Amino acid sequence: MELTGFDVRSFLAEDIGDGDVTTESVVPAGARLEATLVLKERGVVAGLEVAEAVFRELDSDVEFEHVAQDGDVVEGEVARVAGDARALLTGERTALNLLGRLSGIATVTARYVEAVEGTGATILDTRKTTPGLRALEKLAVRAGGGTNHRFGLHDGVLIKDNHLRLGGGIARSVRSARETGLAVEVECETLDDVREALAAAADTILLDNMTLDQLREAVREVGGRAKTEASGGVTLDTVRAIAETGVDFISVGALTHSARSLDVSLEVR
Repeated sequence: MELTGFDVRSFLAEDIGDGDVTTESVVPAGARLEATLVLKERGVVAGLEVAEAVFRELDSDVEFEHVAQDGDVVEGEVARVAGDARALLTGERTALNLLGRLSGIATVTARYVEAVEGTGATILDTRKTTPGLRALEKLAVRAGGGTNHRFGLHDGVLIKDNHLRLGGGIARSVRSARETGLAVEVECETLDDVREALAAAADTILLDNMTLDQLREAVREVGGRAKTEASGGVTLDTVRAIAETGVDFISVGALTHSARSLDVSLEVR
């Protein structure tokens, strides 16, 4: 997977500061360490290349062997690392924090994807990400089988309720947004909003916090003239029923804002 949009140096600087005083005072200079990265609970691994990048920033000659690949369902050994002992111990917590966080997101995403299997609905992430970690968290969503929505405010038009209040309503807002040259998605809270969005030729209609009956009616109303996306309060208990209404997409903020980090460790061999 392509790794862009993150800065390993800034992650390490936050933890190391002026130096790893414990490691530098206890571990002999030049000592070598061989260790294993272990996922201590079953889940979808994500972030191995990120962990490798952390160690490589501190030891350019580090040996990093992938036992698993991002997207694999694993419990146990996922990678082996060997190199300068001081460097590996200094980078350990940063690497593990990232690996655990990303694997947690991938694991939750996989559960949502599995829950809607066979319905035709696609699971999307949102912009509800940790500042500074968006690129990595969205990478983890992909590792879990989900699909990325827009990356940020610059690469997709999504007209939401506050935009509509200030932009003069659905028709006028959609018309103005057409000038960007991008596909236009508009948030709708009622079936009347859906009809207005269709009349304005919106490309995608975001069905916000609608009941299952409303979602089914909205899908019938749209009739394939636009894409439909269900959003708002989606859980693992409700996502299958939402998917069965016929919507094209289901956006789930919980993929990134509520995922629990998996338990990972670095074990010396």
